[in-house]
Amino acid sequence: MSRYEYKVVPAPQKGQKTKGVKTPEGRFALSVEAVLNELAASGWEYLRAELLPSEERTGLTGSATHWRNVLVFRRALEDDSAVVAPVMDTPAVTAPAVVAAPPVNVEEPVRTPPLVSGVEPTAERQESERDPT
Repeated sequence: MSRYEYKVVPAPQKGQKTKGVKTPEGRFALSVEAVLNELAASGWEYLRAELLPSEERTGLTGSATHWRNVLVFRRALEDDSAVVAPVMDTPAVTAPAVVAAPPVNVEEPVRTPPLVSGVEPTAERQESERDPT
């Protein structure tokens, strides 16, 4: 089974000016053709163009959805060792350091607080509490 890696690039938004190309459609087609040929020379196969939503902030609390055109390319991987981590333009987020909790001493006996402040119940007091006569 073949494995692929993919590349997504933004589609051109403006046409290139070139001799012999007069119409806006022709200039735009020329700019798309330049992107396709550039990536094909690097071994990328064109798959499709996609129109995808992009949520972006507007102002302090608002957001708006903008639609972006992208071109999708792929190329076959020779073997599993050719799989490389993707290159990200954004800095990597590191996980916060884990701090170990202090050790708990389990050998200490558990002490219950006295029933009356500072006075422990005696055998006589316990009997008088049971027999109210």
